[in-house]
Amino acid sequence: MDRNSIFGLLLIGAILIGYTYLTKPSEEELKAINTRDSIARVDRLRNEQLEATRIESLKAAQYAEVKEDSVALKATYGSFAGAVNQKEELITLENKLVKLSINTKGGRINNVQLKNFQTHDSLPLLLWAENNSKFGLTFYAENKPVNTENLFFVEESGASLVDASSSQKEVSMRLMVGDGQYIEYKYSLAPDSYMVDFTVNMVGMQDIISRNSNFVTFNWQADIPSQEKGRKFEDQYTALYYKFFEDDVESLSATGEKEEELSTKVKWIGFKQQFFSSVLIADEAFKGIKLKSNTMDETSPILKNFSAEISLPYQGSQLENYPMQFYFGPNKFKTLRKYGKDIQLESMINLGWGIFGWINRYFVIEIFNFLEGFIVNYGIIILILTIIIKLLLAPLTYKSYMSTAKMKVLKPQIDAINEKIPKDKAMERQQATMALYKKAGVNPMGGCLPMLVQFPFLIALFRFFPASFELRQKSFLWATDLSSYDSILTLPWDIPFYGDHVSLFCLLMAGTNLVYTVMNGQMQSSNQMPGMKYMMYFMPIMFLGWFNNYASGLSYYYFIATLFTILQTVAIRKFMVDDDKVLAMLEANKKKPVKKSKFQQRLEEAAKQRSKK
Repeated sequence: MDRNSIFGLLLIGAILIGYTYLTKPSEEELKAINTRDSIARVDRLRNEQLEATRIESLKAAQYAEVKEDSVALKATYGSFAGAVNQKEELITLENKLVKLSINTKGGRINNVQLKNFQTHDSLPLLLWAENNSKFGLTFYAENKPVNTENLFFVEESGASLVDASSSQKEVSMRLMVGDGQYIEYKYSLAPDSYMVDFTVNMVGMQDIISRNSNFVTFNWQADIPSQEKGRKFEDQYTALYYKFFEDDVESLSATGEKEEELSTKVKWIGFKQQFFSSVLIADEAFKGIKLKSNTMDETSPILKNFSAEISLPYQGSQLENYPMQFYFGPNKFKTLRKYGKDIQLESMINLGWGIFGWINRYFVIEIFNFLEGFIVNYGIIILILTIIIKLLLAPLTYKSYMSTAKMKVLKPQIDAINEKIPKDKAMERQQATMALYKKAGVNPMGGCLPMLVQFPFLIALFRFFPASFELRQKSFLWATDLSSYDSILTLPWDIPFYGDHVSLFCLLMAGTNLVYTVMNGQMQSSNQMPGMKYMMYFMPIMFLGWFNNYASGLSYYYFIATLFTILQTVAIRKFMVDDDKVLAMLEANKKKPVKKSKFQQRLEEAAKQRSKK
């Protein structure tokens, strides 16, 4: 380092030392600084003491508030005060078919989802939802009303997801009251099952729930949402059903507001939708039930509100046990039947009464189930079903046509009788006509009996198609859902008695019925009632209004059935029945002696006596 560098460093050091000496505070300034620091330190300590005092005051206030709330809760809820104001948690219990969401608040089923199905607008299908249902027990404990729906339960295992896809699993929800004192809701689900075992256990509650109480009340209420395409028929087929113990299945009216109290034993209560149901089934029987059904306005997304209040017997023992089951699933005849013929869940499906229901249960459904194993297209299944039914009824169709053909070839002779006998002698004209029929061996009512035999099939299928789960959301040609109406055109307005759309299957059905009516008109005799002819032509027009909103599967069936009948009629007329041969046969019958029964002789004698008067 050279001399200049050393000199520069010494100069810089001298400057720094001089600056420090010249700028240092005086003794008075040092005293002022120390005074300010002391004041700041005192202020800080005072503020810390004030904050500590404030926190202690808040803690004391909170403790007092908690103590006050505890006293208030104890006064309101008694022994159940510890089950209030807890955190809500959801536990899922599911298999491959059903998903239950169970809430710790109330220990209740929050919602039920059927995993393999969707609504008509492709949304998850929920049988009921949290905000649209009630589920729980009500009773008096320690002279206070208690509703378990407002109290918090604890799930025993602590699991949030319980999967029953491979083995039966259960979820135990307990409303804890004290050591060895609790109310338990136990849910158990098996693989590939729509049935949920549901058990209510009351353990050690004999000193809390008065022994003077003869029952506790289980409340179940749900808003039934619209799930399907056609609200009108969905509403018509949505109702509250119940089955008397070892007796028939009944239902509340599907319209308006209905309420009913049942004192007799009941096996189950069902909240039935058009294609799905929630059913509460007793292990033995319920007794003391109040049911209520209320229909909502058409603008509401809710169809109906159903509620059931069920009295469960209470004896005040150490353990009170109420085993039940829930069915959450489709209204499919085969599925419902497998849970037991004695339970009769399948009776919720409105397949018609008497012979109509019998035809559907033991003929139509069996054919559907058989054909489902080979054919996936339900339009083809309906076609084959139609052909089977028409072939079975073909002999009756032939007999009906023969009766009509006989009346037709006798028409000129009947016209001659009418010209010969004036209108004012109606009785004489009628006697002459009946005498002609008798000689020719013609029964004027012969065509009616075959039609009466076919009539039950028409009515049975009228009931089957709208209620058939098999057709739900099954498409065919332009129809997207054979259980609801098809539409090829949406109208800008709603036409009274018709609707706001055009159903092509309905048009085809009405058209074929008109063609068949014209064909029949050509075969009718002049003895037909005057107004009947015009009524027959008016019927196809009425069909447009009746069936435009109905299940497209039904309109399709009636269209195919009528078309098949037209083809049968043409084939019989062309290849099997000759009018000349029929007339020759009737003329031959006239030559044969007519045998009259004593009853017929008395009738004719009575008719003659009346004509003389």
